[in-house]
Amino acid sequence: MSAATPADDPTEADVPVAAGAPAEVVGPLARGIAVLHQVSEAGGRTGLADVVRSTGLARSTVDRVTATLAHMGYVRLDGTTVRLAPRVMELGNAYLGALGFPERLGPFAEQLAAELDASVSLSVPDLDGVRVVHQTTRRRPMPLAFRIGDLLPAERTAPGPLFAASWTGEEWARWRQRRKADPEGRHFPLVPPSRGGSATDLGERAARAGEDGWAVDDQLIEPGLIGLAAPVRDACGTVVCAVAVISHTSRHSADSLRRAALPRMRRTVVAMERELLRPAPAAEAPAAGPADWTAPSKRELGAGFIASLARGLTVVTAFGEGQSELTATAIATATGLSRATARRALRTLEQLGCATARGPVFRLTPRVLALGYPPLSVTTLPEIAAPHLAALVRQVHDSASLAVLDGDDIRYTARVATERIMSVHITIGTRFPAYAASMGRVLLAGLPAGERAERLARVRPAPLTPRTITRADALAAVLDRAAADGYALVDGELEDGLRSLAVPVHDRSGRAVAALNVAMHSSRRTTADCLRDVLPQLRATAARVEADLCVAGRFTHIPVV
Repeated sequence: MSAATPADDPTEADVPVAAGAPAEVVGPLARGIAVLHQVSEAGGRTGLADVVRSTGLARSTVDRVTATLAHMGYVRLDGTTVRLAPRVMELGNAYLGALGFPERLGPFAEQLAAELDASVSLSVPDLDGVRVVHQTTRRRPMPLAFRIGDLLPAERTAPGPLFAASWTGEEWARWRQRRKADPEGRHFPLVPPSRGGSATDLGERAARAGEDGWAVDDQLIEPGLIGLAAPVRDACGTVVCAVAVISHTSRHSADSLRRAALPRMRRTVVAMERELLRPAPAAEAPAAGPADWTAPSKRELGAGFIASLARGLTVVTAFGEGQSELTATAIATATGLSRATARRALRTLEQLGCATARGPVFRLTPRVLALGYPPLSVTTLPEIAAPHLAALVRQVHDSASLAVLDGDDIRYTARVATERIMSVHITIGTRFPAYAASMGRVLLAGLPAGERAERLARVRPAPLTPRTITRADALAAVLDRAAADGYALVDGELEDGLRSLAVPVHDRSGRAVAALNVAMHSSRRTTADCLRDVLPQLRATAARVEADLCVAGRFTHIPVV
């Protein structure tokens, strides 16, 4: 089956594109990107009426765009509220994967952060701004960090002068024009407006950075915040990114940060540049083609599904590791689209600043990260799981929870309760002994054999009810069974009358990082009913959480609590 061309879908031309736009621009794709950008700018959650006001689109158009994005799993709709969903991060992942180095250089940044006990970031130039592509944060009461995808003004950062040192005359002219039109930097909502002229000496700072090989931000981005940055170059000597150490005036002055961090930073840069000389990882498998699902989706949703928007966003996901530069023909082959459709989508992305072209070859730009990445890059596993738990509760009509191992206990980190006269009442943060809880058992079962045996050896199980398993050999057998079955069912061992069924949640590496359960009074269902009616739904929910975690955790660290 071949994907429909834009001409096959006349309902998608309901709103004209901007005046003067090239004829190749796909209007629905441009409008979809505008909506995603607006929701991201609003922090990942906003009202549909606000989207209408900020984009200037008709409400009917916004409804169709968000319905299409929701069908793709990129947003969730709750009445008149639209929220970004973790799957939208696959757009930014495509850019970061194509960039090649955030994942490869991340471990060096983490090591530097540990050595200096400070936050460390990697950033790239984005026109006359600086875009963060990796962040390592230290645990502190007042952490200093930016989000992946955040855009900062070059003149108020440490990396900015390093990038500006190689600007062309045209690039300097663009920067001056932006400064003249927006002297306070309100185009960059992440940072407070500039109240003085201290940021206008970028030319002097760039010249100094070119000579010194490092640059400092002494409270230009925000009072109390200090940054030190150094360039990282590829084999051709081109600056591909900047590594920056971020500190606070309570710990360092600009001079003391330079003295303390610069020698270690330079050693880290050498290690990073040596890593970039190594062969790049093998290319990822091509993106799945949209042809097999866009047509059924169109039949299912009718005019509510904008196929050309879905096809255009799929073009973005064709990029990735080993796929940093692609032609329209290569994208057509990877996605199943026609070459003409792929080319129109690429030209639209180029017009919007999300892609750049060199002859027939296209590359993604850092602006792709603006499509949802900053607010979602700081998401947590409980936040990822919450909507899936709510959907599970609507299906099984019993309470569902998420928990993690915390010492020898489990600790509840997310929960959705069902409304019943008699229900299981547990709050976030509640702890139970792992050995007697269904979620504890699947998490213990997922540990390496040595670690599991060590935990069992130090625990002294107490009989919480007459049915609690306390013998070490019996408990070990139960955990072996849970490991083999992929689930654990606990019946009246934690509390009389409480029946609970749990499955593990795995991260990208396959490690069980949390568990999901459904809990109920034993009068609600027999154990056979639980396995027949609840277990498939529970496993499907865990799979959806894992899918979101896999996408969200591709280039970010997802806290489990």
